[in-house]
Amino acid sequence: MKIDSKNITNLLVDLLAINSPSGDTVEAVEYVKTYFEKLGLTTKLTTKGALVATLKGKDEENHVAVSAHVDTLGAMVKEIKPSGRLKLTQIGGYPWVTVDGEYCTISSLGGKHYTGTILHEKTSSHNYGSIPREDVRTENNIEVRIDEEVFTKGDTEALDIQVGDFVYLDPRTKVTESGFIKSRHLDDKACVAVLMEAARNLVGEDIVPSKTTHFFISNYEEVGHGASGVLDEKVKELIAVDMASPGIGQQSMEQSVTICAKDSSGPYDLEIKKKLVELSKKNEIDYKLDIYNHYGSDASAALRAGGQLRHGLIGPGVDASHAYERTHMKGLENTTKLLIAYIK
Repeated sequence: MKIDSKNITNLLVDLLAINSPSGDTVEAVEYVKTYFEKLGLTTKLTTKGALVATLKGKDEENHVAVSAHVDTLGAMVKEIKPSGRLKLTQIGGYPWVTVDGEYCTISSLGGKHYTGTILHEKTSSHNYGSIPREDVRTENNIEVRIDEEVFTKGDTEALDIQVGDFVYLDPRTKVTESGFIKSRHLDDKACVAVLMEAARNLVGEDIVPSKTTHFFISNYEEVGHGASGVLDEKVKELIAVDMASPGIGQQSMEQSVTICAKDSSGPYDLEIKKKLVELSKKNEIDYKLDIYNHYGSDASAALRAGGQLRHGLIGPGVDASHAYERTHMKGLENTTKLLIAYIK
């Protein structure tokens, strides 16, 4: 397999530059849609805005789907405080401490954008002593300091900022010479880039998949219902491609592709797991097996919605998930190789 690592990196950097928290993903979906169409895949948008790109295979009756989600963590304006600063509500799940000090952008319903910083409301040590160090970060003491001259609620409202406006977290993307990619939102844009490169590889090598394959780009995974009730009845297998999570007690690594055996939704399909392991060994792909107790995927969401299909989960190791994340080019390459081997 001739994996184009530079293409994966370029696609990933482009995707990370497009803000797409759950509920505000149109631009990111369109970027991926355009790419698939240039490859010659047939595309369609689902009713709730997800993308399905199809590559015909030898078996047109028993289809497979591979998914990754383009939606990310983020926030919304919950309240405009008397000071003009903003209280937030989360999109997706993350500890508030992981966004304390992060730059952000407020996107008004009228299309205006304002930068700001997410901070504890009593950040200054000179004013508040030990409080900033000792206080647990919660939605009640985290606020957005807007980079405009606002001193009252009315000042902020005059900017056309209102409750329900999206707040984007700055990805702060960095690609290192040693092969690491550091950024927010590698979950799951790293795997969207993997799907895009896999499709390019298959088309470029004139490889006809064993079964008609749907590349499903989910847009509501972070809030739990991404792949619920949207897949064609002909789809008999679904492989979710999502980040693996290295950590204490885990086998996952940033340089490997992980095959998930079980997460919070229960075990993944045994036959699919066997197939993925065999393919990894046959193709000399660096892989790990792992279990995640605090994890769910689009594959498990599809089953909860009544999907009658076999399901699996693979992905590159992403350190510090739902915070300032990091992965390695080797992990993206190994994931791409396993995905192509599965489709072939």
